Amino acid sequence: MDTVVLVLITFIAATVNGALGYGFSSITVPVALLFYTNRILNPALVLIELVINGYVLFMNRNSIPNIWRRVVPILIGLVVGIGIGSYILFLVQPAWIKFVTYFFLLPLILLQAAGIRRPIQAEKAIAIPFGIGIGTLYSVTTISGPPLALLFNNQGYAKQDFRAALGVIRVAESSLTAIAYGFIGFYSADSMDIIPYIVPSVIIGIPLGTYLIRLMDPETFRRICMAFDGLVVGFGLSRVLVELDFATPMTTYSILSIVILINGYLLFRFFRDRADPQS
Repeated sequence: MDTVVLVLITFIAATVNGALGYGFSSITVPVALLFYTNRILNPALVLIELVINGYVLFMNRNSIPNIWRRVVPILIGLVVGIGIGSYILFLVQPAWIKFVTYFFLLPLILLQAAGIRRPIQAEKAIAIPFGIGIGTLYSVTTISGPPLALLFNNQGYAKQDFRAALGVIRVAESSLTAIAYGFIGFYSADSMDIIPYIVPSVIIGIPLGTYLIRLMDPETFRRICMAFDGLVVGFGLSRVLVELDFATPMTTYSILSIVILINGYLLFRFFRDRADPQS
């Protein structure tokens, strides 16, 4: 059952990644963590993402000169953050890692689903601290797409520049994290065993997503993906709260219900505004 779910969710995630340029880990991880620990899942995903991110970067390579100076400070912060995050992953119990993953991911997804965009004036000042945070988050969870997308959308990156910036940073973080995992001995037979189940989903899903995004409005597709992702993360958070004895099942159902209501409202508002731009 766990391998069937892994194949299905990685196929959906790869399709989203092909369409938007990000989203593979942020969709895969919340579901896969129901069956695997981070110490098994992360090494496999990092190696897969190294290839995916390399493909995204190659396809948008012409825009690299446009964004290079803006992302260099973030790359500097990444190096520090990945070292911190890899050490945390080595020390902390798997259930706590799951909790941190869901806890930080949920508000980022809801912010994207809400379409909030407020440009940051001091972009250079926050770049290195942001890079440290992203590196730490990625090396612990293999997720960085939502905060990166939130920042780049806020800063008004053009579509190709947006994808190129994502590609540069995500190739760097997946490469550095892969090396860090090797140093701390995270690669195992269990991690390598799940890679063959993921590869076919990626090979089929990414081209499919690239094709599908041409047939529909990108912003509508993105909002629907974020709504789905929010539900998945809300469910995962409710499960891990019970696992850590932080809440009763009844309390976690209430948390999940709140996430569902927020998601429903944000989707309703988005489609309402699309139908009536003056509202």
